[in-house]
Amino acid sequence: MKHYIWAALWAVFVLVLCCIPMNDAEKLPKFEGMDKLVHTGFFFVFTVLLYFGSIRHHAIISLPNGLLTSLKVVVLSLLLAALTEFLQWKFFTYRTGDLWDLFADSVGTGMGVFAFLFLIILNR
Repeated sequence: MKHYIWAALWAVFVLVLCCIPMNDAEKLPKFEGMDKLVHTGFFFVFTVLLYFGSIRHHAIISLPNGLLTSLKVVVLSLLLAALTEFLQWKFFTYRTGDLWDLFADSVGTGMGVFAFLFLIILNR
């Protein structure tokens, strides 16, 4: 578990940010779609940190092993994404759960998976 500490800390950070009230968010400069970009970035970083922990844990990742690792990473990332949106939908009335946020989370996860697999293929 020690190899996944950064991913765990990032997951807590994401959970906290997704569940706190954003009363002062109107004061921040923003553009159309900024929320989706933030969701994508959160889950890209989370995915990369999960891969980092996996690489540290296994020392060497080959393509077949990398595919199994990718499946685990995708499942964990999507579970966190679903959890954040569910919490916003059901428990935090000052936030709203949104399927488009879940989609943006999935895009960030996919970007992280693509980067990892691309780097494995390059290192063959």
